[in-house]
Amino acid sequence: MFVEQEWILKRAALTPHHIALINLTSKEQWTYQQLSEEIGKWSQFFERQQLQKGSRVAVFAKNHIQLFAVLFACGLRGLIYVPLNWRLSKEELTQILEDATPAILLYEEDSHCPLVLEKMFSLYVSQHEKEIQPSRQDVDVNDPWLMIYTGGTTGQPKGVVLSFQSVNWNAMNTIISWGLHAQDRTLNYMPMFHTGGLNALCIPLLMAGGTVIIGDKFDAEEALQATNQYQTTISLFVPTMYQAMIATKYFQENQFPSMKVFLSGGAPCPHPIYDAFYNKGLFFKEGYGLTEAGPNNFYIDRERAYAKKGAVGKSMQFNEAKIISHTGKSCAPGEVGELLVRGKHMFRFYWNNKQETANILQDGWLKTGDLAMMDAEGDFYIVGRRKEMIISGGENIYPQEVEQCLLRHPDVREVAVIGVGDDYWGEIVTAFIVCPHQVASLIDDLNELCHQQLGRYKIPKQMIFLDELPKTSVGKIDKKALYRLVDSSIC
Repeated sequence: MFVEQEWILKRAALTPHHIALINLTSKEQWTYQQLSEEIGKWSQFFERQQLQKGSRVAVFAKNHIQLFAVLFACGLRGLIYVPLNWRLSKEELTQILEDATPAILLYEEDSHCPLVLEKMFSLYVSQHEKEIQPSRQDVDVNDPWLMIYTGGTTGQPKGVVLSFQSVNWNAMNTIISWGLHAQDRTLNYMPMFHTGGLNALCIPLLMAGGTVIIGDKFDAEEALQATNQYQTTISLFVPTMYQAMIATKYFQENQFPSMKVFLSGGAPCPHPIYDAFYNKGLFFKEGYGLTEAGPNNFYIDRERAYAKKGAVGKSMQFNEAKIISHTGKSCAPGEVGELLVRGKHMFRFYWNNKQETANILQDGWLKTGDLAMMDAEGDFYIVGRRKEMIISGGENIYPQEVEQCLLRHPDVREVAVIGVGDDYWGEIVTAFIVCPHQVASLIDDLNELCHQQLGRYKIPKQMIFLDELPKTSVGKIDKKALYRLVDSSIC
């Protein structure tokens, strides 16, 4: 009888000789049959360790195709796969390990695994028996498969528990709604401790029988060259990666004929990035998701995205979305409110945190904490985080609107806008700006641009120039670090 965790073995039986995975750095590649064999080795290893169903398997490693074998072996054994963000400090990692209480830790020999982890776990796996068939455990669709810890940029990291149903429905919904198939290829640089690196395109494409090329340390020119070399058809990058890519000579001088669409996620994408791709006749669009849901929730046709910059489209075939006001009523078209989603792709619960689970899951809907707007045609736009909304002089200001305005200036490379406390206004709009070279009249130019495009209350009262903006471990602009920068300058 077919069970939830065995679809990868079925895929290997259907297309055993098709290439499943390619490691970009080493050029190592596995067919689906080889992936199945590697899964079997890890499954038997876990059995020898006498790990019980529900035990957590912590993994401390950079991107590599071997991680998929570990992930799927955990599924076969009913174990919970817990990828660790190797960019965190010892204190942060210790906090996560104390919360997850894993039964075993796997890490790369050359990964410089923090000493605190070595003290807690001394097991390192380097050899496996060959030609061993996968060993199975009975699991339920609601049993946990992955536990991904949130980045912690707004507070203490939480273990987001994803069941077999969560992961598989996200994959199936993505395949059907986005039209993925076995001829599709994706290049993934998103870290595999992040839902974007696992669930956005990698697992859906493996379910569909496609090919996943795994990169580790992002390099803009390398990524573009690999796009052409491996003839990828759809790939996900975050806006800061795209910013680096469009600045390369390789991007300017080359076409990418195999690409059906470049997909942006993780944060709202600056419109000049759209323009850079559209000017080359390339399709580009945005998606939206979060660790607790998907991360895939919407679909927009690539031609439609061309006419509607910033739109993420409509909810996918097997999930729903709505926008509600602060009173709980559905918002009218054009009205900004909080985005709620629901579907079988949602997470099960936060590990050891019933209260936070109850706060975010209400009446079957997940409260995303993101602000959104729907137009008259039913297409959704993500406006920003509810917690990031600025209230200045009693007026609501959405940072993304100010950021998109400032990015229209050709000398501005990156922008982040936050609200800084002020005794008179409550908060004042503060813009952090990166430009390739200092322009004497830039501030005057930006003020004039803002006066043309924005209401007066939205215009930044402070503009701070930086060599680069701080980034999180997945390449997003770290606004929490900007708040700390402001606080330290005040002190």
